[in-house]
Amino acid sequence: MRKLVLKTDTMVKEVFKKYPDTVRKKMQFLREMVIETAEETDEIEELKECLKWGEPSFVTKNGSTLRMDWKSKTPEQYAMYFQCSSRLVSTFKLVFSQTFQFEGNRAIIFQLNQEIPEMELKKCIKAALSYHKVKHLITLGI
Repeated sequence: MRKLVLKTDTMVKEVFKKYPDTVRKKMQFLREMVIETAEETDEIEELKECLKWGEPSFVTKNGSTLRMDWKSKTPEQYAMYFQCSSRLVSTFKLVFSQTFQFEGNRAIIFQLNQEIPEMELKKCIKAALSYHKVKHLITLGI
């Protein structure tokens, strides 16, 4: 069995430390979901965890950048952001319109008190992390 290579920028930990305790747990859960999904996806050999626009982000060789963050101006929610010029969020809306709340064509929004639908979110994460291999598929392989 292959082992995923995870390369983490040390500055990511600093951003996580700044989140309020309740938010940090939610953000850590999203982080773990991304890493777990990458581990379960055979074509992903390396996952880079870094900061983009000051937000925890994930990059793969054949994927689209996936970011996540919580903002104090909307303290009851946090989000997973996707490349707005991609078909990712528009496809997620098509497949998961009753499952997730969206922000335009760039994000899935989560409420702090919401239970995350893990299986569905993993499908979205996988589509983002392998986007350049699935973008020709009608629903991105979901």
